[in-house]
Amino acid sequence: QVQLVESGGGLVQAGGSLRLSCAASGSIFSINAMGWYRQAPGKQRELVAAITRGGSTNYADSVKGRFTISRDNAKNTVYLQMNSLKPEDTAVYYCAARMRVTGDDYWGQGTQVTVSS
Repeated sequence: QVQLVESGGGLVQAGGSLRLSCAASGSIFSINAMGWYRQAPGKQRELVAAITRGGSTNYADSVKGRFTISRDNAKNTVYLQMNSLKPEDTAVYYCAARMRVTGDDYWGQGTQVTVSS
């Protein structure tokens, strides 16, 4: 099993920046990929960015050029640097980990990001 703890959410004005962190513990060597998802009120949860064990990344079109996903293996932590934030980025952001062998997904508790106009 894997435990994920997010931090770094908050309230920011449009055009501002935030950095989210996701600290993983437990069976971290069994993780294949990690990602950030978000869910706005009344909308489905969507993938924002992901990073594989090999370091490959992918982003939702809506955040390309503004958000950057990265990881610090020594700290077992994945980051999401969010720049040029827009009100439509307002959502609860969730960290997720996909296991290499089973394909199971683990989720963090979520952190609120609110962007004011």
